Amino acid sequence: MELELEGADLKAVLNRLRRAQGQISGVIRMIEEGRDCEEVVTQLAAASRALDRAGFAIIASGLQRCVADMESGRANGENPEAMRARLEKLFLSLA
Repeated sequence: MELELEGADLKAVLNRLRRAQGQISGVIRMIEEGRDCEEVVTQLAAASRALDRAGFAIIASGLQRCVADMESGRANGENPEAMRARLEKLFLSLA
């Protein structure tokens, strides 16, 4: 399954990944500076949420594409049940 994000979906995913990248850089700096543990954990949790949201947006796009392929009969030769199992595995990898 190829990743096909366009327009607003692509922009939203990239923004979330950039936000997570900035937060991770901030966490690294905080650790290097010996900052308070609670502050570090709070920023780390924010970075984790940003990554999760980007992942869910990517999976949602994949689900949408697979449903469209199945409805149009173009499931790329893949058994619909196998496609569902792959998407479920991807989704659960973020859980």
